[in-house]
Amino acid sequence: MATLTPARLRPRDIAHVGSAGLRGRPMRVVLSALGIAIGIATMIAVVGISASSKEQLMRRLDQLGTNMLVVTPGDSMFSGERAKLPKDAAAMAARIAGVEQVAALGALPYPIYRNDRVDELDTNGITLSAAAESLLATLRGRMAKGSWLNAANGRYPSVVLGHVAARRLGITEPGRQVYLDGRYFTVVGILAPLPMAEEIERSALVGWKAAQDLLAFDGHPTSIYERSTDETVVKVRDLLPRTVNPEHPEEVEITDPSAALQAKAASAGAFTNLLLGLGAVALLVGGVGVANTMIISVLERRHEIGLRRALGSTRGQIRLQFVTESLLLSGLGGLAGVLLGAAATWIYATSGGMPWVVPPWAMAGGFTATLAIGTVAGLYPAVRAARTSPTVALHAT
Repeated sequence: MATLTPARLRPRDIAHVGSAGLRGRPMRVVLSALGIAIGIATMIAVVGISASSKEQLMRRLDQLGTNMLVVTPGDSMFSGERAKLPKDAAAMAARIAGVEQVAALGALPYPIYRNDRVDELDTNGITLSAAAESLLATLRGRMAKGSWLNAANGRYPSVVLGHVAARRLGITEPGRQVYLDGRYFTVVGILAPLPMAEEIERSALVGWKAAQDLLAFDGHPTSIYERSTDETVVKVRDLLPRTVNPEHPEEVEITDPSAALQAKAASAGAFTNLLLGLGAVALLVGGVGVANTMIISVLERRHEIGLRRALGSTRGQIRLQFVTESLLLSGLGGLAGVLLGAAATWIYATSGGMPWVVPPWAMAGGFTATLAIGTVAGLYPAVRAARTSPTVALHAT
């Protein structure tokens, strides 16, 4: 007696029968896929925005360098007052092997005003300092407008403003004058932002020679900025206190201005896990929506299932049909979510002036997650459909 063998479904046939239910109910497909898309878009956008922010910080660190140290006086062990660095501290620091650039800054006790009619208490939080000519190069800064202090203008009543100080004084162009210590100084330049020297952004800088001749500056630096080779940063840091102040190295403090940016870059994804959790919840809700859609689809298509079973389709083929349908549904949502998440990241990065970065692993992982959810969500409806008796299904309709 001849036995009947079920026909084998080719991949093209599986895709055709699996998509039949989706083609017949487009609105339901859109709404079900939307839940998946929102979850994936949230996760992609969270990872992309975090990666874009971190990339911007890393590029800024690469540009500014992580090889700069700042030397400042600490508290005196005997008097408890602020100690002083020797006048030749910058020159001594320059002798350390590996040090490439050194610049000194000396704080001055004078407030600076827009003119002589401004209230003396209205200082705008602007500090005044004497600056060495090498400061701009050491900081890797640049001028937004005008020129930097040099041998010519650094001996006369001229001043360079940090970009925050210039904004607070309402000065937008060089050539204007500011009032300090009973006389007017001419603004010769305005600095561009200095992310690793924010104290200078809020400062007015005069030449070292002019500070000594016109403002009774004693010549003791209050900050020394130095850059060394990347390989010698740690060694230079250890040598600086004993070099710049051999008599009292304990009164010298060393700071790394890049540490804040490095910490910020390291913590750029601090809230990523929390936001990814929210995205995962949205994705789970989308998966539940897919499962619900598939269960309803099985109930509505009992006649179709019964007819296919009566015509020879095996339970395995019925299961495969509905799992395929679930995978297609979640796959469409996942693809839309990846595109939406990448687009959201692009909009955020572009509006914030950041590089657009979406890690490939995030897109691949997100799409893979949708397929996994689609498989899980479709298993129960597929098993239920396969267990449907063709006689009962046809009789029920």
